Amino acid sequence: MTFDATHSVTLKIWDKAALHHTLDAAISDLSTRHNTTTCQVAVTCSGPNTFTLSLRNSGALATA
Repeated sequence: MTFDATHSVTLKIWDKAALHHTLDAAISDLSTRHNTTTCQVAVTCSGPNTFTLSLRNSGALATA
C-alpha cells in the first residue's frame, strides 16, 4: 500500500483472485480511519493493476 495523502490510498494488486477482497478491506479501513461510511470512498482504476481509493467528501469528515 502506498499512502498518497491523508484522504487517499493507492494499491497495486497483482493477484486477480484477491482483487475484490483486497479492495473491500481497503475501503473498510479508509472509511473507518476517517469515521465515514464506505459509500463515501471512491475507487478509480489508475493504471494496470493499480487502484486509487479516495474520500468523496472530505469536508464533511470527522477528525480522528
